[in-house]
Amino acid sequence: MLDVPRNQTVNLGWTISSPIGVTNPWANPGYTHQEGNVFMWEPLMYFAIFADKEVPWLADSMEYTKADFTELTIKLNADAEWSDGTPVSAKDVAFTFNGQLKNEKLPYHAAFDQFVASMATPNDKTVVVTFKIPAPRFAFEVLMLKFDTGIPIVPEHILGKEADVNAYEGGLDMVHSGPYNLVQWDANQKIYDLREDWWAVKAGRIAKPAVKRIVMTNIGGAQVGGNMDIVIQRLVNNEFDAILDVRSSVAKQVLDSNAKVTTHTGSDSPYGYLDWWPNSLWMNTQIEPFSDARVRRAISLVINRDQIDEVLYDGAGVSTIYPFPLYPGLQKFADSAAVKALEAKYEPRKFDLEASAALMTEAGFAKNGDGLWAKNGATVPAVINGFEGIHADIVSVLVEMLIKGGFDSAIDFSTDAYTHMADGTPGLYMFGHGASLQDPYAALELFHGRFSEPIGTTAGGNRFSRYDNPKYDAILDKMAPLGSDEPEFSELAAQAMEIYWADQIDIPVIQWLHRIPYNQTYWKNWPTVANPAMGTNGAFWAHTGLLVITSLQPAQ
Repeated sequence: MLDVPRNQTVNLGWTISSPIGVTNPWANPGYTHQEGNVFMWEPLMYFAIFADKEVPWLADSMEYTKADFTELTIKLNADAEWSDGTPVSAKDVAFTFNGQLKNEKLPYHAAFDQFVASMATPNDKTVVVTFKIPAPRFAFEVLMLKFDTGIPIVPEHILGKEADVNAYEGGLDMVHSGPYNLVQWDANQKIYDLREDWWAVKAGRIAKPAVKRIVMTNIGGAQVGGNMDIVIQRLVNNEFDAILDVRSSVAKQVLDSNAKVTTHTGSDSPYGYLDWWPNSLWMNTQIEPFSDARVRRAISLVINRDQIDEVLYDGAGVSTIYPFPLYPGLQKFADSAAVKALEAKYEPRKFDLEASAALMTEAGFAKNGDGLWAKNGATVPAVINGFEGIHADIVSVLVEMLIKGGFDSAIDFSTDAYTHMADGTPGLYMFGHGASLQDPYAALELFHGRFSEPIGTTAGGNRFSRYDNPKYDAILDKMAPLGSDEPEFSELAAQAMEIYWADQIDIPVIQWLHRIPYNQTYWKNWPTVANPAMGTNGAFWAHTGLLVITSLQPAQ
């Protein structure tokens, strides 16, 4: 392996738990973009949330070529090529799309199956997609990489030869289009080295990256956020350049400990940016007692969101009543007269222990000798499953509130916590809604009945509620072909929000802030409020992490 000096190396602290050698985006199970594979794979386009703009990448353009959103034409960049020198062609795009359409194990199969009728490749650099129904959000939601959504394009001349694309791991020699080759992967770290012939530089997409090597160190722990005390000290000691996001109090301590460290908001609170991942208490709505909407509402009523803001966030308005982040388009929807009227009607933010008790009594529960709600001798299984590295502060407060309200709560930060969520184990699940960015459709669609897996099966795509309501589904089905600027779309979205609040599908708790500390001893041009860089969020583990790292500039 080549020797690369520290001032040409970015060191990242992250938990690496995926199977060693899995670099194929279609490997299922096993693949994740969040553990470094993002530096190998690219999309047709990126979306830069804080610049509010599309960033053309493998494609020069993606345009709806019929006014009713039933046809999309994609023009590829002439210089785009794979790491083995083979041009990225329309054949690769069509192969990628057909795979998603036909392979039920791939993450966007449901979206392709719902919308895509056919694909045509009139030449090597053009793909025309014909939709079954109008698909105004398809290009944005499915084909652009942003945060943790969207699809990368895969090489047809490699995966097309595999009998089982889901079983093929890829390995260190996997042909890819991104700027870095994976040169080492063991239990302790992953090392990526820059490809000097990366097509995007020649194409003028970006300047030649100054980062010659990326070392992603496995910080340990079976969950994201393990061993954070050690990780934070290594950041302060200039060993790490960036790490997982931290809690507010920790961010301040880090900033006070090293003047070279900054955050998205510099040294000022809240030290981070609004992420796309507002967290709720989810539960399996197919099992008792959570199948009773009165119980779900009663749990929400014992949560004091004002106190959460005051105790944990220094009075900042971080708590929420929505399943989506309040980016501009979504804030506009939340502020609409229709939604405000629903908010006044259902009072989703209400904290009222007496009202909670009345609902539990109505649902057939009574307090036992321990002051906990019980029915037929069984208490409400309100243990909160979550992740210690990111949830320790908020979950501790929530457990206190739940117990005070009569719910049998405790904390489960075990290595099985995520499995409990996916399997629908009785309990509460602290987890986010990774979906909407511009309009509420994607977040509301998380609760569509087609994703309501039966008990005994794993809930895919982190759709843990298993909610099933034909009336709700009908509203979402009407929304799907409509553009978000159409009046009927907003009317239907408000109807769906009414069901969300009336049925208390899950319990929104907080918006999520990414407080990522960036060490500027060796590298500058991290994306911040004062310096947006390419306009993306700053998470190196997200799909736009490739843009974050390749935009860094030497600080020495």
